[in-house]
Amino acid sequence: PGARREHGRPLADIAAQYPEIESPQWSDEWNDLGERYTAGSRFADPWGCVWENVHDGIVGQPTQHPLEDWSALAGFEPPCPEHKTHMGEVGWQQEQRLIKSARAEGVLVRAALDHGFYFLRLTYLRGFENLMTDIAAGDSRLDELCRMVLEFNRGLVERYLDIGVDVMVFGDDLGMQDRLPISPRHWRRYVQPAYEELFGMCRRAGTHVYLHSDGYIVDIMPDLLECGVTILNPQDLCNGLGNIRRLLKGRVCIDLDIDRQRIIPRRSPGDVDLHIRHCIETLGSQQGGLMLVCGVYEGTPLENIHALYQAMSRYRRLPAEMPD
Repeated sequence: PGARREHGRPLADIAAQYPEIESPQWSDEWNDLGERYTAGSRFADPWGCVWENVHDGIVGQPTQHPLEDWSALAGFEPPCPEHKTHMGEVGWQQEQRLIKSARAEGVLVRAALDHGFYFLRLTYLRGFENLMTDIAAGDSRLDELCRMVLEFNRGLVERYLDIGVDVMVFGDDLGMQDRLPISPRHWRRYVQPAYEELFGMCRRAGTHVYLHSDGYIVDIMPDLLECGVTILNPQDLCNGLGNIRRLLKGRVCIDLDIDRQRIIPRRSPGDVDLHIRHCIETLGSQQGGLMLVCGVYEGTPLENIHALYQAMSRYRRLPAEMPD
């Protein structure tokens, strides 16, 4: 939203030149950032986590955590998946109509849980530092909280699978800039069992599992595939294209999250072009396949955005298997 507001119609004009690339289309509502993306906004989500925002165009973060004190756990009531998602209201009859309408048009039907559906939700409820301490100490109350969050997610996934979807989309930022926030051992103890259960539900129903994660996740990439992920959306530079090739190429569909920190916003249009080609040459495969997605943020020059579109369009038909 920040980039849309910064560049306005010229950004929409660039996107319109490349209809083969999915991107937001111009509308009079482009400048309407919405509550979550507006500086000064403050609201509580269905879990009781209070969110605040300090910068237009970028989502805020929780600043008040309903379970910051463990004493609140005994009387805590989680939201009901019959009426709520992680971030708001849900009407399942309307969801069913939308999904059936999409299926009637012959498109791939996707449904998504709100970003931060499990690991991040634990941080929202307890606070990041508290959760790190809980994990390090092996606090038994964390197991109860994990079960509560898992049950809520299971209720949402069950309803989408009952309606019938081709792809179930999950988003949970598991990494920091250059490492995991917790050890792989602790990740397998507290996070992996929930992933296995939720993703297993989808795979048994014949539904693909799409997982987005920002940050460094190299140490658990094989674990994510074992959990049932069939489409993985990792970031390119912080994980390293070599690591992604070694651990994922040919084993899973890679939806590569193109850099939005260094190359796209800060380097030359030629560097943008070279990077996109290098990604495709490194990771293109007929086994699993390769997709590209790029979030464009405020401060990215229009010429770099145009170079991004050009490169994605130019190289998208490169042979799926490139020579080493």
